[in-house]
Amino acid sequence: MVKLNRIYTKTGDQGQTGLGDGSRVDKDALRVEAYGTVDEANAALGIARLCATGPENAPWDGMLFRIQNDLFDLGADLCVPEKEGEEGPHLRIQESQVERLEHEIDAMNEALAPLNSFVLPGGTALAAELHLARTIVRRAERLMVSLAKHELVGAPALRYINRLSDHLFVMSRAANKGDDVLWVPGKNRD
Repeated sequence: MVKLNRIYTKTGDQGQTGLGDGSRVDKDALRVEAYGTVDEANAALGIARLCATGPENAPWDGMLFRIQNDLFDLGADLCVPEKEGEEGPHLRIQESQVERLEHEIDAMNEALAPLNSFVLPGGTALAAELHLARTIVRRAERLMVSLAKHELVGAPALRYINRLSDHLFVMSRAANKGDDVLWVPGKNRD
């Protein structure tokens, strides 16, 4: 159980922060950048949920709520460096979380027409917010991939962040109810 009595500790005033295992790193360390960007994506999804109101959007809000919780799990996973062969009590993303995203993607995508062009971010307010969150998730993925080149990052965590951007893309299309804003190559050339 998490218990926060004090919000500021003054221990980060010198440009370092504590990881979940008690070690200290610079605040601009790749690991901190990765879980900080996951946190940013979570905040963007919180804004998207503001657009997912009303009974017609209840399924989207429920999915986004589960994803927000998963992103806290992912942040907890990333803030404790993984060690080879470790079977500790640390919270790690599980394959079942990845599989849930895949099932939701497949279910949403069944009702959508195939694309014949790239989609521009926009349409409904919910779709636009989901596209913004998707781009932040992609940045988090790039940072996690970079981190994995230097330190161990769990394969389920990497798969989760990859599937999440796909999930948000398909959800944005579903939020537009098939009325996607499509890219028209060269449309505005002279």
